[in-house]
Amino acid sequence: MKRLTFLLFCLLLGIGMANAQTTKVTGTVISAEDNEPIIGASIVVKGTTIGTVTDFNGAFSWMYQVLQRLW
Repeated sequence: MKRLTFLLFCLLLGIGMANAQTTKVTGTVISAEDNEPIIGASIVVKGTTIGTVTDFNGAFSWMYQVLQRLW
């Protein structure tokens, strides 16, 4: 019984750690001139191919691995 409990604990711990290794990056791009959202702006991490495009409200988001170097 103790062995089964320990095994289940390790399994649940591993699932939690795997889930916690991704992070969501979010933001909004607005114009410096009139503070309006910029639609369709490309957001790219410098020196990589990681990126996204802003939506109708100027908002963007993407998921990345915590251990992934972004710069």
